[in-house]
Amino acid sequence: MMPGDSSMTSIVQRIARQALVTFRSSPRVGEAAGISFLENQSKLKSLMTEVRAPDLKLVPRRADDSSPPPLQYHSGAPPVTYMHICETDHFSMGVFLLKSGASIPLHDHPGMHGMLKVMYGKVRISCFDRLERPTGSPQEQPTLPPAQMGALRRSVLRCTGEYTEESGPCVLTPDRDNLHQIDAVDGPTAFMDILAPPYDPDEGRDCHYYKVLADSEVHNTEQKEKEVWLMEISQPPDFWCGGEPYPGPEVCL
Repeated sequence: MMPGDSSMTSIVQRIARQALVTFRSSPRVGEAAGISFLENQSKLKSLMTEVRAPDLKLVPRRADDSSPPPLQYHSGAPPVTYMHICETDHFSMGVFLLKSGASIPLHDHPGMHGMLKVMYGKVRISCFDRLERPTGSPQEQPTLPPAQMGALRRSVLRCTGEYTEESGPCVLTPDRDNLHQIDAVDGPTAFMDILAPPYDPDEGRDCHYYKVLADSEVHNTEQKEKEVWLMEISQPPDFWCGGEPYPGPEVCL
């Protein structure tokens, strides 16, 4: 095979190469994206749109192969597992597998870009952003014990949508759709995930979890641009992520 011969290169390898090119010079927080970045991001989205479960040698799992009910997660297998594909200083790439009824709780990606593509099944993704200043008609601040007031975050629910393998990628940036909750819908599901740069607490990129306060409804697919109050919480006790081997083509960078 000649170097650069895409006809013989796995789509996973091509996605990884394009991710490296795209995120090697990604815009910083609050910085407008340049033409070069946007063009490379568009190429990455096109490749992610093409990838399917067989390309990663993933076999869709049945609901009865999945987990015990949520209340039994503590004594059984994790509700979510992760297959590591590759990681550099610029991005990480892998596959998350959610059992039937499982969720990845509402969490953030500080200063990070991301791209998510469903491999099989269906997910519901609810996207939020922090608000630095109130917009529109602000909600009344919730009444909480003084010790919890510092954990409050004024935010906006941008949108809630459902994604399948036929959908295009879901994209997040440092400034848009940066917080999200991911729910498995109607059975087990899996999605390919790129984060850029990877989480790194030493660099200020730790993962924080949140819950929606008051009567804010996360699962209403009609809701858009609704101001909500979020409270930062510890990792929910019914959520943890295990690991399992990645069965697909090797990636070399």
